[in-house]
Amino acid sequence: MMDEGIATLKGMIEAARRIIVFSGAGISTESGIPDFRSPGTGTWEKMKPIYFDEFLRSPEARREAWRRRFESDATLRAAEPNRGHRAVARLVREGKVHAVITQNIDGLHQASGIPDDHVIELHGNTTYATCLTCATRHEIADIHAAFAQTDQVPDCRTCGGLLKTATVSFGQSMPEGPMLRAHEAVQATDLCLVLGSSLVVYPAAGFPEMAKRRGAGLVILNRQETGLDPIADLVIHAGIGDVLGGAVGVN
Repeated sequence: MMDEGIATLKGMIEAARRIIVFSGAGISTESGIPDFRSPGTGTWEKMKPIYFDEFLRSPEARREAWRRRFESDATLRAAEPNRGHRAVARLVREGKVHAVITQNIDGLHQASGIPDDHVIELHGNTTYATCLTCATRHEIADIHAAFAQTDQVPDCRTCGGLLKTATVSFGQSMPEGPMLRAHEAVQATDLCLVLGSSLVVYPAAGFPEMAKRRGAGLVILNRQETGLDPIADLVIHAGIGDVLGGAVGVN
């Protein structure tokens, strides 16, 4: 049954002219990065999310947010692109995939060799920080070094503003630029590959449904069922690396 699904996926990829990938936590868990939602193991079950307004008003909340980020640093630095990431990267190189719309914040798609201009990060990127006032980029290592000395998060070196990982927090507005780019990519696709997303976080999860409603094929590769399984053209509940790697010919 698995081999049949891989063969079907291979045929759909070969027939498509303009593919978009929509990726979620499931592709990164295969690189050892914990997800947020899985029952019993998800990060959100272990600690309460810090909302954006709380981050802005509370120095204690900011310290806790940064403490959590530094705690995860070893895991993030050790993570490498897996077979699924490499398969997507090959499809980009071959001109099959024109955009990778991702809910992930780990930068692994770029690390796999996909150019920045092909990756649309809907929820930002945790591998660096930005100033909330002037948007100056700051490196995590520099912030960590200062925090270790003073137990305080440094201010922006340019304007003195608050520093935050370049991610979208609960209660924070979705970034207009990436949302617009994602919308444009969906309008032009003939096949949407959903890789490891539970498709429950909106508005991001609306893009695969939009693609299907516009007439594009919809493939969902995810270990658990999703709400869009009934309308998908192909659903495979298995590891992304095994399935997509097999279809694309990447080990």
